[in-house]
Amino acid sequence: MTRPRVVVAGLGDTGVLSAIRLARFADVVAISTKPGWLSGQELGLRLARPERWQRDYRIDFDRFRGLDGVRIVQGSAIGLDVAARTLRLRDDAGIESEEPYDALVIATGVSNGFWRDPRLQGAGQIDHALAAAHRRIASAATVAIVGGGPAAASTAAQVAERWPEKTVHLYFPRERALPHHHHRVWSQVADRLQGLGVALHPNHRAVVPASASGELAGGPIRWSSGQPDAEADAVVWAVGAVRPHTSWLPEDLLDEQGFVRVAPTLQVPGADGVFAVGDVAATDPLRTSARNQGHKLVAANVRAHLLGRRLRAYRPPGRRWGSVLGAQADGLQVFAPNGRAFRFPVWSVDPVLQRFVVRRGIYGGVRPSPPRSM
Repeated sequence: MTRPRVVVAGLGDTGVLSAIRLARFADVVAISTKPGWLSGQELGLRLARPERWQRDYRIDFDRFRGLDGVRIVQGSAIGLDVAARTLRLRDDAGIESEEPYDALVIATGVSNGFWRDPRLQGAGQIDHALAAAHRRIASAATVAIVGGGPAAASTAAQVAERWPEKTVHLYFPRERALPHHHHRVWSQVADRLQGLGVALHPNHRAVVPASASGELAGGPIRWSSGQPDAEADAVVWAVGAVRPHTSWLPEDLLDEQGFVRVAPTLQVPGADGVFAVGDVAATDPLRTSARNQGHKLVAANVRAHLLGRRLRAYRPPGRRWGSVLGAQADGLQVFAPNGRAFRFPVWSVDPVLQRFVVRRGIYGGVRPSPPRSM
């Protein structure tokens, strides 16, 4: 029996996991703008300890055992013909090609500051960008992080822990940060940040400059909430101003903000055989299928669609949960949906969580590789 052909557009966090599961029953072609998996997670660790971040969040595709049967094409999606069931691509030499599909999974993600973008990049360009951002933070005496979400909080914690001599400020627009978590979470995170010497500044709503999505720069920071301008040698804008990578899609498949419209089954209305998952899919206001097993559901529903079976619905969680600050010197703290926390001791983070749970359990096995140099 001929296996169906499934194309996965985007090999970020959700795309890699989706492709691994889809490869169990289909011939998968996956499209990536990068030469390997480059996670959008753990911004603070990426800036403060890039060598450690790269070990766990930057992995060449050929190291994933689950991608062994997947054909990976490096290029940018530039068009979709829904009627003909073809995806149009362009590589770094400007050569265009087409990939036909029986089913298409859109997992192209979003841009969010300097650390998540849709550009075609080679390994050398990624090396340069990682090193430049780390040097900018390392050389700054005063670092300001603007934003009220987990990326902002974790960046403040990681920078303060890595360089206790620095002055680190966290500015957020409400009375408390982490508004989508249980209220217990912020009280615990705030205590941790203050213990690390981070200065917390609630009720500071920034005037976000056009340059915020580009390279790291210094102040001043201006406030629409009326406070005096703030100065810093380096400013990390983690304000959640995401931009979906959907300029290549027909407008009738998108909502008013440019995210891909989806039914509860993650199917795209008006495009037979097309699904969307992850940060690009408008499942709910927080687009939570990027977490919460969205990759498992989309793979199961693609298979059910191809077999003519009933599809299941995605149900978004009421609150965000999980790690906020990332792994630190005393281990990894994880929060449940009710705000209760439990901590993995530091000795367990690498051998148990990363190697066994994440690499073997979630990703289905990752081959070892020599450490990268910075």
